[in-house]
Amino acid sequence: METTRQLKIARLLQKELGEIFMLYAKKLGGVIISVTNVKISPDLSISHVSLSIFPGDRVTATLELVKQDTKQIRYDLGKRVKNQLRIIPELVFHLDDTLDYLENIDQLLKKDPPSPLSEDESNE
Repeated sequence: METTRQLKIARLLQKELGEIFMLYAKKLGGVIISVTNVKISPDLSISHVSLSIFPGDRVTATLELVKQDTKQIRYDLGKRVKNQLRIIPELVFHLDDTLDYLENIDQLLKKDPPSPLSEDESNE
């Protein structure tokens, strides 16, 4: 269970990282990166950041670029939250694929459902 302090810091990191990625996405051109979730360890030293990347065909390349630039992103984050946090947590980026999962479910629901067996067929 997360403490109140963890939740507050996670919200702060999510907000600041969202702004950083808004500027970062301008460099990439045509990519939208949003921070969907941040979980921070109990000792406040590691934060797991879930990113949603659009368009879907550039997800892996963009995530690799973000992972390569982790030090710069952490530095930018440190400049923004230096007055609120004593130690800037290590950033671990993950892909948030819930939108793809929801899209897949939506596609399955839009397909014609199989017709139920009539009572004559089920008795045979």
